Amino acid sequence: MPAAPNRRAVAVILLVPLIVTISLWAFSWPAARIAPRDLPVGIAGTAPAADQLQKRFEQREGAFEIHRYDDSAAAREAIEDRVVYGAFVVTERGPQLLTASAASPVVAQLLTEAAKGAAPAGTVLPVTDVVAAPASDPRGAALGASILPLALAGVAAGAMVTVMKLRGTRAALTLVGASGLVGVAATAVAHSWLGVVTGDWLTDAGVIGLTVLAIASAVGGLAALLGTRGIGVGALLMVLLGNSFSGVTSAPEMLPEPVGAIGQWLPPGAGGSLLRSVAFFDGAAAGTAALTLTAWAALGLAAVVIGGRRKPVAADTAEAPGHRREPALTG
Repeated sequence: MPAAPNRRAVAVILLVPLIVTISLWAFSWPAARIAPRDLPVGIAGTAPAADQLQKRFEQREGAFEIHRYDDSAAAREAIEDRVVYGAFVVTERGPQLLTASAASPVVAQLLTEAAKGAAPAGTVLPVTDVVAAPASDPRGAALGASILPLALAGVAAGAMVTVMKLRGTRAALTLVGASGLVGVAATAVAHSWLGVVTGDWLTDAGVIGLTVLAIASAVGGLAALLGTRGIGVGALLMVLLGNSFSGVTSAPEMLPEPVGAIGQWLPPGAGGSLLRSVAFFDGAAAGTAALTLTAWAALGLAAVVIGGRRKPVAADTAEAPGHRREPALTG
């Protein structure tokens, strides 16, 4: 049996289990370690009970990042500005909890459970959802599930541009056009039909389009510089790591460190955070995510254009230097 097929067979045997193992690690490990890590939470009020409540939260070292506010109005403003995920307000009439399920239903549920322990014996602590998730998606499941299709759309666009041998400026313009249409189509489904995102329609479409463009241009740029192997590198980066580290289904602060931070510097995580901001919070705290996506898109498109000016990378099937074909058998 020829040596080359033997080596390829061994490579498949070894690579498939390795890919599965890495995939399970990337998707399962963060999900299995969901817990608050420096989760921003507010405590409002000047009564001694507010100080006692803060001490109770600080006993869970590293779990919560406490922000103090004078009153309920200041705490509400902080929630609407996405400074904190929720706040405990202590008044003379007793404590109450302010949440924002639109920011993260998982965190809202976590704080609600914590409120049960903070309430005086025999009482129920009132809970107010300051920025509620849409009635059509109260658990945020649809929004969380939307990031993977967007990542796949971006990878597909970058791969198709490469396979179709579009290069340079033509390839860059193709990626921009395809991403823009994905933004329109996805918003028509998520906003107009399903109602799982709200806010300004065109802004939502722009955010989704920018997210897809950041992913597509990164994949296309890697392929322009590395050849077709760049598609695999981009797919692993955007789907395997970007999607699983995005924190969209929970919150970045609920993922193991440094996974949450890494996810926000990749387009899927930044796109999910930016979409929440524009869809539910009037654009609050959108700056960092928008800058991240813009940087990925700009660098990726630059790589596509620069790579298009270079000599095309040899096809993966090209013969290695010094390799000799086996003579054909003759009858």
